[in-house]
Amino acid sequence: MKEFIKDLIIAVVIVVAISMVIKPTIVKERSMQPTLYENNYLFVNKLTYKFKEHPNRGDIVVFKSQLDDDQNGGKKLLIKRVIGVEGDIITIDEGYVYRNGKKINEPYIKTQGATYDEGTEIVGYQVPEDQVFCMGDNREYSLDSRSADVGTVSEKNIIGKAFFRLYPFNEIGGLSEYSEK
Repeated sequence: MKEFIKDLIIAVVIVVAISMVIKPTIVKERSMQPTLYENNYLFVNKLTYKFKEHPNRGDIVVFKSQLDDDQNGGKKLLIKRVIGVEGDIITIDEGYVYRNGKKINEPYIKTQGATYDEGTEIVGYQVPEDQVFCMGDNREYSLDSRSADVGTVSEKNIIGKAFFRLYPFNEIGGLSEYSEK
């Protein structure tokens, strides 16, 4: 019986430790296609930005938005890709994104040059200190930093970095890195 209790305590300690570092997340929308699809089950590293200063361009992050979550109360969690970091100058012209005057290579987006009605054109927007400019990979269906409802994301509202897909099982593995320094 002592061994069982010891094993149980060790298991509980391991589960608690893992839950402090990893947040399981289910993708609810299509805004990150073709990288992520609805019902993909992901792991998010909650410590990634606790020990380093800032997110990198290209990171896929989960953050607490200012949008109301009608299903759970509180604020809605969104998952998007970091396009610009503090000090970057973002311009979106005819659906193409320019950072610091250079068109960025975005092999991960669903449709090159795609955009949606609100916030389709942004000219010379400088990302504020301790904030990031985030966009979904499926630009036509992504509510992201282009919208005044979301805006730039304060780094303190970032829950963590998505790093591993558990489901669907045929796509199990780490998420592709497009991080840029």
